Order: sequence, then structure tokens, then C-alpha cells
Amino acid sequence: MTTKKTRIKTAAATAFVPQTREQTAEAIREIGERQRELTRLTADMNDELARVKERWEIQAEPHKSRIETLTKGVQTWCEANRDQITNGGKVKTAALTTGEVAWRMRPPSVRVVGAEAVLDLLRRLGLTRFIRTKDEVNKEAILNEPEAVATVPGISIQQGEDFVVVPFEAELAGEAA
Repeated sequence: MTTKKTRIKTAAATAFVPQTREQTAEAIREIGERQRELTRLTADMNDELARVKERWEIQAEPHKSRIETLTKGVQTWCEANRDQITNGGKVKTAALTTGEVAWRMRPPSVRVVGAEAVLDLLRRLGLTRFIRTKDEVNKEAILNEPEAVATVPGISIQQGEDFVVVPFEAELAGEAA
């Protein structure tokens, strides 16, 4: 029995590495040109997408409007005949020749207006079980006083370094940013 060796192939690195200060400056210039071209292409794409979207939305509008009108009419008829088409309220779905209609209860939701006043009143009424308290580590405070938590297991402060290339660019007078 012979064993077959598994070979793993990876693509060769194709990164351009400048060899001189001039080549580095030239590479930065090219990065700037290509970034500007990407910006132009993105703007052109978005302009074209906006035109296409507008064209289709214009074509869809009469259909959306008619669907809304028909739906309101169907709902009005169904509400007027609800008892008959739901067997006296025994079912929530009514099958018609071309489709069905249904009434569905949405799940209950809580709406709070004036949260601070509501919290205050809940506290005064002794209903604190309806108040959520969330404990979490204050990372901003730790960054302000790193020496105070230096010996606390589980807390470490990390800082990395990014390499950034910023090609020089001039802006035209009156150009929107």
C-alpha cells in the first residue's frame, strides 16, 4: 500500500516592494490616482443605480397604488362580512376563490413616553422589579486610569499601530467636501 503525499499550493506573493525613495514616492502617487479613480467609478455607479432605481420605481408606482386601493377595499368588505366568513369568529383565516384573508394579532409591545418620569414613579411605587439595571465595565474610565487596574486579571490595555498612506491632493475652489 502506497501513501500519497499531499501537496499544498499557495499563490506566490505579488506585492510590489519599492527599492528606492523615488520608487516609493511614485507608488504613493499611483495609490492616489487609483483612489481618485475608484471614487469616480463609485460616483458613476451610484448615479447610474439612482437612474435605474428611479425608472423602475416610476413603473412600479401605479401597481403599488392599485394594490393599496384594492387591499383597503378587500379589508372593508371582509370587516363588514367578518362574522360570516370566519364562521362566527371561530377561525381567523377565510379562504376565498382566489386567495385568503386573515386576521392576526400582533404580539403585545410596551411603549414608554417620558422614561425618566416613568422610572421615578416606578421607584416611588415600589415597582423596581420593572426597572432594569445593567452593570458593565467602564472602559473609558479604565483608559483614564490604567494604573489603577494594572493588576486586575482579565483587563488588559491594547494599542496597535496602523500604517497609513496619504497621497497629496489639492481641492478645487468651491468644491463640496
